[in-house]
Amino acid sequence: MILKDQNKALTLLNHFGSIANLSRASVQEISAFLSRDKAAQLVSSLHLAAVALREERTRLFIDTPLAVAELCAEMRFLTHESLRVILLNTKQELIKVVSVSQGTLNEALAHPLEVFKPVIAFSAYTFIMVHNHPSGDPSPSGADLRLTRRILEASRILQLQLIDHVIIGTPAPGRSSYFSFKEGGVIS
Repeated sequence: MILKDQNKALTLLNHFGSIANLSRASVQEISAFLSRDKAAQLVSSLHLAAVALREERTRLFIDTPLAVAELCAEMRFLTHESLRVILLNTKQELIKVVSVSQGTLNEALAHPLEVFKPVIAFSAYTFIMVHNHPSGDPSPSGADLRLTRRILEASRILQLQLIDHVIIGTPAPGRSSYFSFKEGGVIS
């Protein structure tokens, strides 16, 4: 519908393999098949759809790592690491998802101040950190473990409740599409 040309749409799907892969493509990559304006329109539409889906889920009860993974599923399509905090009220209902930092291809750099600022500003009762691994493998790195422990220690001092840190990956045979530090025993 966006392209108004079924042949071009099929060509893009055949080249990228799926809508999920297409949504990860840049304007430059899509410009090989469409005009730059049409490519920008398609990329914007796909990103807007992801945001609309997330906003539709605003009064969700977030009580499992799977719920976190579903809420932030679009993160698996990002080409760089992104760190977000999910803010929850006393009933573990979603208040807001806030983007905290944009990292590099393999690291989401974040200072504790950036993590705690939205937690305090929105008076969240609890919060969950979530970031993605563009490689698709949600296994935690040493840096992920250090960040989690640092934020957990600081949250205890500030009397804020970090209830989990979830890494979003891509589903694959034999592995989960996410990793939960709570399920892994790092956060109790």
